[in-house]
Amino acid sequence: MTMHNPPHPGELLRDDVLPALGLSVAAAARELGVTRAALSRVLHGHAGISPKMALRIEHWLGVERGGRAEVWAGMQLDYDLWRERHGKAA
Repeated sequence: MTMHNPPHPGELLRDDVLPALGLSVAAAARELGVTRAALSRVLHGHAGISPKMALRIEHWLGVERGGRAEVWAGMQLDYDLWRERHGKAA
C-alpha cells in the first residue's frame, strides 16, 4: 500500500500491532468481535476506524498497551483531514 502522510491507522494495526501480538487477521478479528472481512477492510485502508472500532481496540489492547480510543480515532481524523486537504478524499 502506498504510504500516506499521515498513514492510515489500519496500516499501524497491520504492520505493527498484529505482528507484535503474533496474531493473524482472523484471530485479531475474533478478539475484536468483528468479521475478518471488516477488519481486513480497515487494515488495507478501505474502511476507516469508526468510534465504535476505536472503542473495540481500546478494550482489546488496553490503554496501557496503546489502545486508547481517542488515539485511534485521532489518527483516523488526521488521515481523513490530510486526504481532504490534498484532494484525495474517497
